[in-house]
Amino acid sequence: MDFRPIERTTQAFQQPVTAEEVQRVYRRVFGSDSRVVSAVELGSGMYNNVYRVALAERDRPVVLRVAPAKARQFRSERHLMRNEHAGFPWLAPIAHLMPQVIAADWTGQVIGRDWMIQTYLEGVPAPEHLGSYPRSTWPAFFRQMGAITRAVHDVRGPHFGPVAGPGYATWSEAVIASLEDIAADLDGAGLEATDVRRVAAAARHDRAVLDEVTEPRLLTGDLWTVNTLLDRDADVPTISGVLDFDRCHFGDPDADWTIRMATAKADEREAFWESYGPLDRSEAAVWRARVYEARHLGAVRLERYRLGKAEAVSESYGAMAAVLAQLA
Repeated sequence: MDFRPIERTTQAFQQPVTAEEVQRVYRRVFGSDSRVVSAVELGSGMYNNVYRVALAERDRPVVLRVAPAKARQFRSERHLMRNEHAGFPWLAPIAHLMPQVIAADWTGQVIGRDWMIQTYLEGVPAPEHLGSYPRSTWPAFFRQMGAITRAVHDVRGPHFGPVAGPGYATWSEAVIASLEDIAADLDGAGLEATDVRRVAAAARHDRAVLDEVTEPRLLTGDLWTVNTLLDRDADVPTISGVLDFDRCHFGDPDADWTIRMATAKADEREAFWESYGPLDRSEAAVWRARVYEARHLGAVRLERYRLGKAEAVSESYGAMAAVLAQLA
Protein backbone atom coordinates (compact mmCIF):
# COMPACT_ATOMS: atom_id res chain seq x y z
CA MET A 1 0.00 0.00 0.00
CA ASP A 2 1.13 3.53 -0.81
CA PHE A 3 0.46 5.14 2.59
CA ARG A 4 1.08 8.88 2.96
CA PRO A 5 0.09 10.30 6.35
CA ILE A 6 0.78 13.88 7.38
CA GLU A 7 3.71 13.98 9.78
CA ARG A 8 2.76 15.50 13.14
CA THR A 9 4.30 15.74 16.58
CA THR A 10 2.98 13.47 19.31
CA GLN A 11 1.62 16.60 21.03
CA ALA A 12 -0.54 17.58 18.04
CA PHE A 13 -4.31 17.23 18.44
CA GLN A 14 -4.77 15.24 15.26
CA GLN A 15 -3.14 11.83 15.52
CA PRO A 16 -3.09 9.66 12.37
CA VAL A 17 -3.98 6.01 12.11
CA THR A 18 -1.57 3.40 10.79
CA ALA A 19 -1.56 1.75 7.38
CA GLU A 20 -2.67 -1.50 9.00
CA GLU A 21 -5.61 0.26 10.69
CA VAL A 22 -6.72 1.70 7.34
CA GLN A 23 -6.62 -1.77 5.86
CA ARG A 24 -8.63 -3.19 8.77
CA VAL A 25 -11.34 -0.56 8.27
CA TYR A 26 -11.74 -1.41 4.61
CA ARG A 27 -11.76 -5.14 5.22
CA ARG A 28 -14.53 -4.62 7.77
CA VAL A 29 -16.66 -2.84 5.13
CA PHE A 30 -15.71 -4.50 1.84
CA GLY A 31 -14.64 -7.96 2.99
CA SER A 32 -11.45 -9.77 3.89
CA ASP A 33 -10.23 -9.75 0.29
CA SER A 34 -10.42 -5.96 0.03
CA ARG A 35 -7.04 -4.43 -0.83
CA VAL A 36 -6.12 -0.78 -0.27
CA VAL A 37 -3.87 0.46 -3.07
CA SER A 38 -3.17 3.87 -1.57
CA ALA A 39 -4.24 6.07 1.34
CA VAL A 40 -3.25 9.74 1.21
CA GLU A 41 -4.07 11.97 4.16
CA LEU A 42 -5.60 15.29 3.16
CA GLY A 43 -4.57 18.40 5.07
CA SER A 44 -7.71 20.50 4.69
CA GLY A 45 -9.41 19.29 7.88
CA MET A 46 -8.55 20.59 11.33
CA TYR A 47 -10.51 18.12 13.46
CA ASN A 48 -10.93 14.69 11.89
CA ASN A 49 -8.18 12.87 10.02
CA VAL A 50 -9.20 12.56 6.37
CA TYR A 51 -7.76 10.13 3.80
CA ARG A 52 -8.36 9.71 0.09
CA VAL A 53 -8.29 5.95 -0.41
CA ALA A 54 -7.97 3.95 -3.61
CA LEU A 55 -9.16 0.34 -3.55
CA ALA A 56 -8.12 -2.39 -5.98
CA GLU A 57 -11.75 -3.41 -6.56
CA ARG A 58 -13.24 0.07 -7.06
CA ASP A 59 -12.78 2.45 -9.99
CA ARG A 60 -13.19 5.62 -7.95
CA PRO A 61 -11.48 6.63 -4.71
CA VAL A 62 -13.40 6.94 -1.48
CA VAL A 63 -12.82 9.03 1.64
CA LEU A 64 -12.06 7.75 5.12
CA ARG A 65 -12.68 10.17 7.98
CA VAL A 66 -11.46 9.24 11.45
CA ALA A 67 -12.61 11.11 14.54
CA PRO A 68 -10.25 12.02 17.38
CA ALA A 69 -10.02 9.54 20.23
CA LYS A 70 -12.77 10.22 22.77
CA ALA A 71 -10.26 11.32 25.43
CA ARG A 72 -9.01 14.10 23.12
CA GLN A 73 -12.45 15.57 22.41
CA PHE A 74 -13.72 18.69 24.14
CA ARG A 75 -17.05 18.52 25.94
CA SER A 76 -18.46 21.11 23.51
CA GLU A 77 -17.21 19.05 20.54
CA ARG A 78 -18.09 15.56 21.73
CA HIS A 79 -19.06 13.06 19.03
CA LEU A 80 -19.16 15.57 16.16
CA MET A 81 -18.93 12.81 13.55
CA ARG A 82 -21.94 11.07 15.06
CA ASN A 83 -23.82 14.38 14.98
CA GLU A 84 -23.02 14.84 11.30
CA HIS A 85 -24.19 11.32 10.55
CA ALA A 86 -27.49 12.06 12.33
CA GLY A 87 -27.80 15.26 10.30
CA PHE A 88 -27.64 13.71 6.82
CA PRO A 89 -31.39 12.98 6.54
CA TRP A 90 -32.16 16.56 7.57
CA LEU A 91 -29.76 17.92 4.94
CA ALA A 92 -31.76 16.30 2.13
CA PRO A 93 -32.39 19.64 0.30
CA ILE A 94 -28.65 19.84 -0.52
CA ALA A 95 -27.93 16.09 -0.73
CA HIS A 96 -26.93 16.45 -4.40
CA LEU A 97 -23.96 18.56 -3.29
CA MET A 98 -22.82 16.33 -0.44
CA PRO A 99 -20.78 13.13 -0.21
CA GLN A 100 -22.80 10.02 0.48
CA VAL A 101 -22.12 7.76 3.45
CA ILE A 102 -20.95 4.25 2.53
CA ALA A 103 -20.33 3.00 6.07
CA ALA A 104 -19.84 4.28 9.61
CA ASP A 105 -18.73 2.64 12.85
CA TRP A 106 -19.17 3.91 16.42
CA THR A 107 -18.32 0.58 18.11
CA GLY A 108 -14.60 1.20 18.57
CA GLN A 109 -13.96 -2.44 17.68
CA VAL A 110 -11.78 -1.85 14.61
CA ILE A 111 -9.42 1.00 15.49
CA GLY A 112 -10.75 2.37 18.79
CA ARG A 113 -12.09 5.54 17.16
CA ASP A 114 -15.25 6.54 15.29
CA TRP A 115 -14.85 6.47 11.51
CA MET A 116 -16.93 7.01 8.40
CA ILE A 117 -16.37 6.12 4.73
CA GLN A 118 -17.90 8.46 2.17
CA THR A 119 -17.94 8.93 -1.57
CA TYR A 120 -15.23 11.18 -2.98
CA LEU A 121 -16.40 14.51 -4.39
CA GLU A 122 -14.59 15.94 -7.39
CA GLY A 123 -13.78 19.63 -7.22
CA VAL A 124 -11.23 22.14 -6.00
CA PRO A 125 -11.41 23.70 -2.52
CA ALA A 126 -12.82 27.20 -2.91
CA PRO A 127 -9.91 28.89 -1.06
CA GLU A 128 -7.57 27.47 -3.72
CA HIS A 129 -9.68 28.15 -6.81
CA LEU A 130 -11.84 31.23 -6.21
CA GLY A 131 -8.87 33.55 -6.60
CA SER A 132 -8.25 32.27 -10.14
CA TYR A 133 -11.46 34.01 -11.28
CA PRO A 134 -11.85 37.77 -11.83
CA ARG A 135 -13.30 39.41 -8.72
CA SER A 136 -16.18 40.63 -10.86
CA THR A 137 -17.41 37.00 -10.93
CA TRP A 138 -17.18 36.39 -7.18
CA PRO A 139 -20.73 37.57 -6.43
CA ALA A 140 -21.98 34.51 -8.34
CA PHE A 141 -20.22 32.29 -5.80
CA PHE A 142 -21.72 34.06 -2.80
CA ARG A 143 -25.15 34.09 -4.43
CA GLN A 144 -24.93 30.29 -4.64
CA MET A 145 -23.78 30.16 -1.02
CA GLY A 146 -26.85 32.17 -0.02
CA ALA A 147 -29.18 29.80 -1.87
CA ILE A 148 -27.60 26.73 -0.27
CA THR A 149 -27.82 28.25 3.20
CA ARG A 150 -31.44 29.27 2.62
CA ALA A 151 -32.31 25.69 1.66
CA VAL A 152 -30.78 24.40 4.90
CA HIS A 153 -32.36 27.06 7.11
CA ASP A 154 -35.80 26.33 5.68
CA VAL A 155 -35.72 22.88 7.34
CA ARG A 156 -37.69 22.78 10.62
CA GLY A 157 -36.34 20.60 13.43
CA PRO A 158 -37.86 18.74 16.41
CA HIS A 159 -35.81 20.42 19.14
CA PHE A 160 -33.15 23.05 19.82
CA GLY A 161 -29.50 22.00 20.02
CA PRO A 162 -27.30 19.46 18.19
CA VAL A 163 -29.13 17.23 15.72
CA ALA A 164 -28.05 14.11 17.62
CA GLY A 165 -28.87 15.73 20.96
CA PRO A 166 -29.01 16.66 23.67
CA GLY A 167 -32.20 18.40 22.63
CA TYR A 168 -33.72 21.39 24.44
CA ALA A 169 -37.28 22.69 24.59
CA THR A 170 -36.21 26.35 24.30
CA TRP A 171 -33.55 28.21 22.39
CA SER A 172 -32.23 29.92 25.53
CA GLU A 173 -31.56 26.54 27.16
CA ALA A 174 -29.56 25.41 24.12
CA VAL A 175 -27.51 28.62 23.94
CA ILE A 176 -26.74 28.71 27.66
CA ALA A 177 -25.77 25.03 27.71
CA SER A 178 -23.43 25.59 24.77
CA LEU A 179 -21.73 28.53 26.51
CA GLU A 180 -21.37 26.54 29.74
CA ASP A 181 -19.78 23.64 27.85
CA ILE A 182 -17.28 25.99 26.21
CA ALA A 183 -16.43 27.53 29.59
CA ALA A 184 -15.88 24.06 31.08
CA ASP A 185 -13.59 23.17 28.18
CA LEU A 186 -11.58 26.34 28.68
CA ASP A 187 -11.22 25.49 32.36
CA GLY A 188 -9.96 22.04 31.40
CA ALA A 189 -7.41 23.58 29.06
CA GLY A 190 -6.16 25.94 31.78
CA LEU A 191 -7.52 29.01 29.99
CA GLU A 192 -9.45 31.90 31.53
CA ALA A 193 -13.20 31.45 30.99
CA THR A 194 -14.69 34.30 33.03
CA ASP A 195 -15.75 36.24 29.94
CA VAL A 196 -17.65 33.25 28.50
CA ARG A 197 -19.43 32.81 31.82
CA ARG A 198 -20.39 36.49 31.80
CA VAL A 199 -21.98 35.97 28.39
CA ALA A 200 -23.87 32.95 29.75
CA ALA A 201 -25.09 35.09 32.66
CA ALA A 202 -26.29 37.78 30.26
CA ALA A 203 -28.09 35.15 28.19
CA ARG A 204 -29.70 33.76 31.33
CA HIS A 205 -30.79 37.22 32.52
CA ASP A 206 -32.38 38.12 29.17
CA ARG A 207 -33.41 34.65 28.10
CA ALA A 208 -36.82 35.96 27.05
CA VAL A 209 -35.11 37.72 24.13
CA LEU A 210 -33.54 34.44 23.03
CA ASP A 211 -36.85 32.66 23.46
CA GLU A 212 -38.49 34.95 20.93
CA VAL A 213 -37.00 32.30 18.62
CA THR A 214 -39.66 29.60 18.94
CA GLU A 215 -39.10 27.47 15.84
CA PRO A 216 -35.93 25.34 15.58
CA ARG A 217 -34.38 25.60 12.11
CA LEU A 218 -31.50 23.56 10.77
CA LEU A 219 -28.13 25.35 10.88
CA THR A 220 -25.10 24.30 8.82
CA GLY A 221 -22.78 24.85 11.78
CA ASP A 222 -19.61 25.56 9.81
CA LEU A 223 -20.35 26.26 6.14
CA TRP A 224 -18.20 28.81 4.34
CA THR A 225 -15.53 28.88 1.64
CA VAL A 226 -13.21 26.43 3.40
CA ASN A 227 -15.89 23.71 3.25
CA THR A 228 -16.88 24.35 -0.35
CA LEU A 229 -15.67 22.74 -3.59
CA LEU A 230 -15.70 24.46 -6.97
CA ASP A 231 -16.06 23.00 -10.44
CA ARG A 232 -12.54 23.06 -11.85
CA ASP A 233 -13.61 23.93 -15.42
CA ALA A 234 -16.59 26.28 -14.98
CA ASP A 235 -16.42 29.75 -16.56
CA VAL A 236 -17.59 31.38 -13.33
CA PRO A 237 -17.14 30.15 -9.75
CA THR A 238 -19.60 27.26 -9.49
CA ILE A 239 -20.13 25.29 -6.28
CA SER A 240 -19.93 21.56 -6.99
CA GLY A 241 -19.84 20.26 -3.43
CA VAL A 242 -20.15 21.14 0.25
CA LEU A 243 -18.47 19.28 3.12
CA ASP A 244 -18.23 18.85 6.89
CA PHE A 245 -21.58 19.37 8.57
CA ASP A 246 -20.47 17.86 11.88
CA ARG A 247 -21.55 20.97 13.80
CA CYS A 248 -25.06 21.15 12.34
CA HIS A 249 -27.77 21.87 14.89
CA PHE A 250 -31.27 23.26 15.30
CA GLY A 251 -31.76 26.85 16.38
CA ASP A 252 -31.94 30.44 15.20
CA PRO A 253 -30.61 30.77 11.63
CA ASP A 254 -28.94 34.04 12.62
CA ALA A 255 -26.69 32.02 14.96
CA ASP A 256 -25.15 30.06 12.08
CA TRP A 257 -21.44 30.45 11.31
CA THR A 258 -22.41 31.07 7.69
CA ILE A 259 -24.40 34.17 8.68
CA ARG A 260 -21.48 35.42 10.75
CA MET A 261 -19.16 35.16 7.77
CA ALA A 262 -21.66 36.66 5.34
CA THR A 263 -21.93 39.76 7.54
CA ALA A 264 -18.20 40.05 8.27
CA LYS A 265 -17.32 42.39 5.37
CA ALA A 266 -19.05 44.66 2.89
CA ASP A 267 -17.55 43.16 -0.27
CA GLU A 268 -18.59 40.61 -2.91
CA ARG A 269 -20.22 38.51 -0.21
CA GLU A 270 -23.11 40.98 -0.08
CA ALA A 271 -24.51 39.01 -3.03
CA PHE A 272 -25.25 36.29 -0.45
CA TRP A 273 -28.35 38.21 0.65
CA GLU A 274 -29.77 38.39 -2.88
CA SER A 275 -30.57 34.66 -2.75
CA TYR A 276 -30.78 34.14 1.00
CA GLY A 277 -33.17 37.00 1.80
CA PRO A 278 -32.92 39.95 4.21
CA LEU A 279 -31.41 39.70 7.69
CA ASP A 280 -33.48 40.65 10.73
CA ARG A 281 -32.17 44.00 12.02
CA SER A 282 -34.60 44.48 14.93
CA GLU A 283 -33.24 45.51 18.34
CA ALA A 284 -33.83 42.03 19.74
CA ALA A 285 -32.11 40.37 16.76
CA VAL A 286 -29.08 42.64 17.12
CA TRP A 287 -28.81 41.72 20.82
CA ARG A 288 -29.07 38.02 20.03
CA ALA A 289 -26.38 38.42 17.35
CA ARG A 290 -23.99 39.71 20.02
CA VAL A 291 -24.59 36.60 22.11
CA TYR A 292 -23.99 34.45 19.04
CA GLU A 293 -20.77 36.32 18.27
CA ALA A 294 -19.54 35.69 21.80
CA ARG A 295 -20.38 32.00 21.43
CA HIS A 296 -18.44 31.88 18.14
CA LEU A 297 -15.45 33.61 19.76
CA GLY A 298 -15.43 31.10 22.62
CA ALA A 299 -15.49 28.17 20.18
CA VAL A 300 -12.76 29.79 18.06
CA ARG A 301 -10.62 30.27 21.19
CA LEU A 302 -10.84 26.54 21.85
CA GLU A 303 -9.95 25.74 18.25
CA ARG A 304 -6.94 28.04 18.36
CA TYR A 305 -5.80 26.37 21.56
CA ARG A 306 -6.28 22.94 19.97
CA LEU A 307 -4.12 24.03 17.02
CA GLY A 308 -1.40 25.43 19.27
CA LYS A 309 -1.92 29.08 18.26
CA ALA A 310 -1.12 30.75 21.58
CA GLU A 311 -0.98 34.31 20.22
CA ALA A 312 -4.37 33.94 18.56
CA VAL A 313 -5.80 32.59 21.83
CA SER A 314 -4.64 35.75 23.60
CA GLU A 315 -6.17 37.95 20.91
CA SER A 316 -9.57 36.35 21.47
CA TYR A 317 -9.91 37.97 24.89
CA GLY A 318 -9.86 41.47 23.45
CA ALA A 319 -12.47 40.57 20.86
CA MET A 320 -14.68 39.03 23.56
CA ALA A 321 -14.31 42.11 25.78
CA ALA A 322 -15.64 44.29 22.95
CA VAL A 323 -18.73 42.09 22.61
CA LEU A 324 -19.30 42.03 26.36
CA ALA A 325 -19.22 45.84 26.43
CA GLN A 326 -22.12 45.84 23.96
CA LEU A 327 -24.07 43.27 25.98
CA ALA A 328 -23.76 45.22 29.23
